[in-house]
Amino acid sequence: MITYLKSVPSAPRGSSVTDPDVAATVAAILDDVRSRGDAAVAEYSAKFDGWSPASFRLSAAQIEELIGSLPRQVIDDIEFVQAQVRRFAEHQRASLTDFEVETLPGVILGQKQVPVAAVGAYVPGGRYPLTASAHMTIVTAKVAGVERVVACTPPIRGSIPAATVAAMAMAGADEIYLLGGVQAMAAMALGTETIDRVDLIAGPGNAYVAEAKRRLFGEVGIDLFAGPTEILVIADDDADPFVVAVDLLSQAEHGPDSPAVLVTTSSSVASAALAFIEKLLVDMPTRDLAGPAWRDHGQVLVVSSLEEAFTVADSFASEHVEVLTRSPREALTAMKHYGALFLGEGTCVSYGDKVIGTNHVLPTRGNSRFTGGLWVGKYLRTVTYQEVTDPASSAYLGEVCGRASRVELFEGHARSGDVRAAKYAGAPLSWSNHYVHA
Repeated sequence: MITYLKSVPSAPRGSSVTDPDVAATVAAILDDVRSRGDAAVAEYSAKFDGWSPASFRLSAAQIEELIGSLPRQVIDDIEFVQAQVRRFAEHQRASLTDFEVETLPGVILGQKQVPVAAVGAYVPGGRYPLTASAHMTIVTAKVAGVERVVACTPPIRGSIPAATVAAMAMAGADEIYLLGGVQAMAAMALGTETIDRVDLIAGPGNAYVAEAKRRLFGEVGIDLFAGPTEILVIADDDADPFVVAVDLLSQAEHGPDSPAVLVTTSSSVASAALAFIEKLLVDMPTRDLAGPAWRDHGQVLVVSSLEEAFTVADSFASEHVEVLTRSPREALTAMKHYGALFLGEGTCVSYGDKVIGTNHVLPTRGNSRFTGGLWVGKYLRTVTYQEVTDPASSAYLGEVCGRASRVELFEGHARSGDVRAAKYAGAPLSWSNHYVHA
């Protein structure tokens, strides 16, 4: 049984839900960039970001100067976090192996992991410098072996975000552009006179960026469809309600439409967490975002058992799930639908966002039911190859191919099998008056 201490109106889930005004704006920008290239990109940058430099691409000298302007501690922290991301991505890459197997005599089948050639990494900005997104998109791509990574980030209130640029450069970006929003996505995906197009675009962004990715998918690959950041906390009576409250608000500050949900077996933890949230919001520096998010999208559900808590959490299929219980690792077998799990009080979603090494680009809006988050494999294409060196095996496959193809009325396919059965085993070609290979 579920008791709601705080609820919100149900809303449709899934990334197909797009504001019509957003969709129309994005469609118009994409069409304009497609037809006018650099000129359109420059106009939209000036209009939306107040940014119209002679060149959007930062030079090596500019990048070096920006890195040099930062405190040593900032550089050290970027290096530390990127080392964590790189180490985890390297383990992911090592788990993806090439192989070759002989399935019949002389029939050799193989698999190779081939990196995408060119990737566009979008690092959002606008209000704040989001250096962590550079680590997640660029470091991971480079570990995968991507040869060319184009990175874009917007100016922040008319200024270059030095820490973000430093993170992009230190992550290994090959080209860095101070360019944001839909115009950045369009330039990378479609190409302009000065920006060569990429094969895949990755990275989080606002509703306009998300809609641009949705519309560009097919012309380029994308990492995943993403919406507002989400957190769901599972807690039992062992959980600290103050920690619960702090962690819920940590994600609510991403934006006024970020859902924050508590599912707990303890009514006392629920009540105490609610009280702490109201107190914390009073002087929270980001309450202008976290307050509306909690008011309009925050929920508190009290359930009768931990098993029910896991079931309810699975129904949300949340982006981030924190498990603050006595035995948090139970969630590894009890749950199926989530972007990422954070097990126990010693970890938190903020670690995943900023420092721990797993990727923070994750599915939202229930999409974790069918996809995981960004990882090194997203930048790789699993391709296959085949070789038949044994004539008898080729003849046998040719006979089977002929029969199977004719069941489907694919005569051309059948004949490709027939000629090999004829060449290697002397089978008659009933559809031909003579053998091509006598």
